[in-house]
Amino acid sequence: MKTDNKPWFWIPLLNFASGLPYAVIISVSVIMYKNLGISNEDIGVYTSLLYLPWVIKPLWSPFIELTGTKRKWFLSMQLLISIAFLLVGFTIPTNGFFMMTLAIFWVAAFASASNDIASDGFYLLVLPKEQQSFFLGIRSTFYRLSMLAGNGLIVLFAGYLEHKYGDNTKAWSYTMIAVGLLMTFITLYNFLFTPKNEINAAENKEAHHHQSFGTIFISFFRKKQIGLILTFILVFRLGESQLLKMLSPFLLDGKELGGMGLDTEAVGIIYGTFGVGALTLGGILGGIAISKQGLTKWMFPMFLAMHLPIIGFILLAFFHPASIYYIYVVVILEQFGYGFGFTAFMMYLIYVAEGESKTAHYALATGFMAMGMMLPGMLSGFIQQYLGYQNFFIWVFIATIPGLILSRFLVFPKDFGKKSEEV
Repeated sequence: MKTDNKPWFWIPLLNFASGLPYAVIISVSVIMYKNLGISNEDIGVYTSLLYLPWVIKPLWSPFIELTGTKRKWFLSMQLLISIAFLLVGFTIPTNGFFMMTLAIFWVAAFASASNDIASDGFYLLVLPKEQQSFFLGIRSTFYRLSMLAGNGLIVLFAGYLEHKYGDNTKAWSYTMIAVGLLMTFITLYNFLFTPKNEINAAENKEAHHHQSFGTIFISFFRKKQIGLILTFILVFRLGESQLLKMLSPFLLDGKELGGMGLDTEAVGIIYGTFGVGALTLGGILGGIAISKQGLTKWMFPMFLAMHLPIIGFILLAFFHPASIYYIYVVVILEQFGYGFGFTAFMMYLIYVAEGESKTAHYALATGFMAMGMMLPGMLSGFIQQYLGYQNFFIWVFIATIPGLILSRFLVFPKDFGKKSEEV
């Protein structure tokens, strides 16, 4: 079957292959290390340091921009990630597993960051511009679905194995081996179904023929409003970066520690069921809304939808409802809001990357975004321990305000992202 002009065949799993490694390295590792006896402070510091490859990926993005094809890059990186996850699985039962698995995760993180650069560039090159805003919702949805597959289905699987064997080490070892095998299957699928020809690649290479490694960077920092743009990108996820690191410990910690006292399997069920549906619906509706009416109309409402559900976690921390269904409601609202709102943020990053060197400039923008996730995340464990979960979630909500304020001063075409009528 010819799939080159059928984005539905390749966009979902290509972006799933970007999100799954990120989910495992950044999020699932938090739960894994928590259940293997690592402290909140160490989890916050060391798993946040795993963001670093995404922060510094702009340093080698011009190399990916100027050499080889994006398809060769992302396929080779996905294969490397598959091998790394298998190695993590075999390393967990050994002495000194913490630093050894962190080292392997680092290798996987560099490969995953490179895969992101190539996949983003592939999307911008292969998909016609008039389809990009619509499929951005699909793209971000499947990226987030892969996050939920990690935080939901993979965690659920690990929780099931914990109960089956009564041995967290064995459970997580088998889980990571299974993740490595899943990633191998996804790599094979992308090899078979992604378009073989990068439609605009020839023009792209010609456009960059006279550009040096340095001029690609310089052209990015000459963009209009670049100071405001970078400040906005850095602070927009200030609250979310801390929430993501301490949310799983909050759900897993006992009530004597201020947590909700859930087991691993329950956390996996919560994120792997209704959370998946809410996230999917939010992402699809976000993409449709922007493609119909443009980014200007929807940016601020989408950002509010993304941040307001944090209030739900504040209420959980204060009242500790006995029924687990309250947790379901909060998670459903948070996942829908995230899927709906994050689409606007990613659409804005596409605007920032407009012009020549789209791949490298998009990598630069997302690199600054990763820095905005890494630095606050490193401190999140210490902040949570100092404030307690109740005040921590209040602080997280307050931390979203600077990004909302800055977003009101961003300038971009009124109808950016709107699908043209004739298409």
